Amino acid sequence: MTLQTIILLITVGLAAGVLSGMVGVGGGIIIVPCLVFFLGFSQKAAQGNSLALLLLPLGILGVMNYQKGGYVDYRVVVAMAAGFVIGNFYGSKWALTINDEKLKKIFAIILLLAAIKILFIDKPKPKTNMETGSTGLPQKLNNP
Repeated sequence: MTLQTIILLITVGLAAGVLSGMVGVGGGIIIVPCLVFFLGFSQKAAQGNSLALLLLPLGILGVMNYQKGGYVDYRVVVAMAAGFVIGNFYGSKWALTINDEKLKKIFAIILLLAAIKILFIDKPKPKTNMETGSTGLPQKLNNP
């Protein structure tokens, strides 16, 4: 691996880490496109490496900051993790059966739909109590 490639990978990781800490995105939205476009990875190799990165507890410092601020509910995390583990297993098996070009298009459509929803469909929500959002799940927890 060349020094230039290492520096580029560190830069991608830094950008993904900053954005993950700021707005909760990283792997799919930052790392995968960067690996494909800037480093020439196949879609599957980019997805596999992004998932391998998530395998390690790399977000622990960001989680600690959000926990200190009272924004982590481990009941929610455990429930999502159960679904994520199962979904991740079957999603990866499915992805490996799809050719790269089709997989890139699926990925692009998902990003496009998310962007359209955020830009044009989501309406500002009325102000609610800081403790409870419209879903009934805590937005900020009371941690003594």
